[in-house]
Amino acid sequence: MPLSDPAPRRGIHHRDITCRGYLRDDGLWDVEAHLVDTKTYPFENRHRGTVAPGVPVHNMWLRLTLDAELNVHAVEAVTDHGPFHICGDIAPNFQRLVGLNVGPGFLRNARQRVGGVEGCTHLVELLGPLATTAFQTIYPYRERHDRQKALSKGRPGFIDQCHALSAHGPVVREHWPEFYTGPDAAPEPVASK
Repeated sequence: MPLSDPAPRRGIHHRDITCRGYLRDDGLWDVEAHLVDTKTYPFENRHRGTVAPGVPVHNMWLRLTLDAELNVHAVEAVTDHGPFHICGDIAPNFQRLVGLNVGPGFLRNARQRVGGVEGCTHLVELLGPLATTAFQTIYPYRERHDRQKALSKGRPGFIDQCHALSAHGPVVREHWPEFYTGPDAAPEPVASK
C-alpha cells in the first residue's frame, strides 16, 4: 500500500540512491551504491556557477569488493559532482575501509575511519544501504547454493535484526526452526550422564 495522498505541494529536492550487488567471476562480490541529488530550481554555486534544475548537486559512487564472509577487500569512491571542487579529494581515504567486516559494528567502525573531516558525509551515508545490499546479495545466494554449509556455521547473523526475523517469530520458526526460540520451541535435549 503506498503512502496516503499528500497535501498540495511542489518538488524542491530529489535524492536517488541506487544499490546493486554482483557476483564476480573470481568469486568475490562487488556491491555498488550511486547517489544523485538534484534541485528543481536553478541556484548559484561559488565553485560551479549556476547549477540548473536537474543537474546533479551530488553525484557520487561507492563500490565495496567483499568475500563471502563480508570482509572488505577493495574500495572505490568517486565524486563526479559535489558542491565544492575539493569534494572528490577525500575519495582515497575510503581505502581505510579495507579489512573491515560488513557485520555487527561495521558502520561504527567505518565512521571511525572515514567519518567527519576524514570522509564525505554523503559517501559515508551510502555505507548503510551498501551493507544492507551486501546482505541481500550474498546471504540468499549462498543459502540457495549451500544451505547445509551455511547452517553448519551456526545461527545466521540476520536473525533478530528486524521484526520479521525475530528468533521468537513465525518466519524464523518456518525457515530456520533450529534457531527458533518462541514459546512453542522444542525444548533443548537434556544431556545424559
